Amino acid sequence: MTTDEEVADASAAGHWERAPGAAAYRRARENLTALLLAYPEAAGLPVPACPGWTVADVVGHLVEVGRSFADREGVDLWLVPHRRAEGLAGPLEEWAQLEGPIAGVLGGPFELRHAMLTMDVFTHELDVRVALGEPVPDGHPSYPGSIDLVVRGLANSVRAHGVPALRLVAPGAEWVAGDGEPAVTVSAHRHDLLRSLTGRRTAEQIAALEWSAPPERWLPVFGWGPFTVPQTATERPIGG
Repeated sequence: MTTDEEVADASAAGHWERAPGAAAYRRARENLTALLLAYPEAAGLPVPACPGWTVADVVGHLVEVGRSFADREGVDLWLVPHRRAEGLAGPLEEWAQLEGPIAGVLGGPFELRHAMLTMDVFTHELDVRVALGEPVPDGHPSYPGSIDLVVRGLANSVRAHGVPALRLVAPGAEWVAGDGEPAVTVSAHRHDLLRSLTGRRTAEQIAALEWSAPPERWLPVFGWGPFTVPQTATERPIGG
């Protein structure tokens, strides 16, 4: 059995071993909890990647999503509302108590919403890190599964926009979004790819990635599902 540490080491080394969903989710929850316990005054801090939300709103959202998931409710995880809270200690404790039930569901037969859950919590971990000015984790086990998932959404957007397939490349892995032979390739650090695919990068930032051809035809496809390409940059790329 692969341990959390082995998964993290493999990810940091550029390999793309998929972490078990429960391990990836737990890593993000523990990371975010430790971070926020070190910043108890951050509850009301705005989170630029989530306009109108504070850090407490993000945590409230994650608790509500976790509860719905643990209760095996057949709801759309993207539509679960966040819960406003004055502080962080209570919601973080409640979130920790959901760990066992969530792990139990994630340990069952795979469903697409399992990947949605782990991607969502990881995305919000990154959102809060940016809000606090904290570095992103280099060896997080959620990168492979999260990018796998959002490329599926991007592929549907490529088809809906009627543009040729797009190849995405990060060190150690590549994906094809769309059908047939890709007409263009975009290469970037895995973190920059993930943030570009989850509505955290502007069109200008996406266009500034390494493209094999002019990217203008493909820029609209990066707004898909729950994600909207922002008009104003809220963070900087971390890789070349």
